[in-house]
Amino acid sequence: MSNGISYPVFRTPDRALALRVAQQMVAFGVQSFSDVSVEAQVPTLTEARRIRDALPEAGFTSWTAPVDPLPGVLDLFGGVPARELPDDLARVEEFLPFAVHLQEQPVGSIEDHFASAVSPHPARIHWDCLVWPAAPERDVYGEGTHAEVTLLLNCDSVELDVRADTHSVLVHVRRRSDGDDERLAGWLAEQIGQRVIGPPQG
Repeated sequence: MSNGISYPVFRTPDRALALRVAQQMVAFGVQSFSDVSVEAQVPTLTEARRIRDALPEAGFTSWTAPVDPLPGVLDLFGGVPARELPDDLARVEEFLPFAVHLQEQPVGSIEDHFASAVSPHPARIHWDCLVWPAAPERDVYGEGTHAEVTLLLNCDSVELDVRADTHSVLVHVRRRSDGDDERLAGWLAEQIGQRVIGPPQG
């Protein structure tokens, strides 16, 4: 069994630029079976409306909602598809904040909608099932395990618990005891004109 580790390779206050850089990194390793997932913290009704309208298939959950809701009351604790949320969201305002998530979608299908719907609150876009190519001349070999990219929006932590005014792109690789994980992350970043810019997470 192996573990992954992620290195930041780009940071900017420009959300559109951060998304473009992340998509460049994804394109370097994307496969037909790759997928993308999104997650956000939603503390306001305004943002809940935007995300509901942009991603009607997303799921909304609330840890403050009743575990056993009354008949006719949405089961926000268990999770509700965005399309089932009421038009009058004030009816569920007492259960804020919401967590929003949409998993394993085709690459390129939701990223733009999601990035534009999220306001200044922590969120992430995560691309999975990539394959990093080999470069034997640099002593780099093909890697599909833990080959992932994350775009952190408005935060600096993959746990979405460190609010920031910037957006960060992280490249994921297999953790190695010999330090080759950072060398691989650095080589990957070089392929899109970037570099490792900070300590790893993960």
